[in-house]
Amino acid sequence: MTRQRVSSDGPWEERVGYSRAVRAGNRVWVSGTTGTRPDGTVPDGADAQATLALDTIVAALNNLGATTEDVVAVRNYVIDIERDWEAIGDALRARFGAVRPAMTMVQVARLMLPAQLVEIEVEAVVEV
Repeated sequence: MTRQRVSSDGPWEERVGYSRAVRAGNRVWVSGTTGTRPDGTVPDGADAQATLALDTIVAALNNLGATTEDVVAVRNYVIDIERDWEAIGDALRARFGAVRPAMTMVQVARLMLPAQLVEIEVEAVVEV
């Protein structure tokens, strides 16, 4: 089976040794993605961070021949679920509303940077 990898040139991919996304056969996994810019800065607010993370995820999917319509599962890791679930949910619905993948949202103590509020990962199955 051929394996394809894509990088987003994020600040940790090379340092930690992982790919933004990997495609093996008709399956695509996108690593946990935060709303962090290439220069390491983070926008204010869960909605802005979720939107930026989803932009990065969509680009990774597209680079591997997948689209949001192929997404079957989404996992969200949130610092303050009570405060931010609606803003994050709005960003997710804007991207996946018609697709309606399986989805999980859990609260975590912290992400890589103190300013990060949400991390999102997805799995996709591409019709062949």
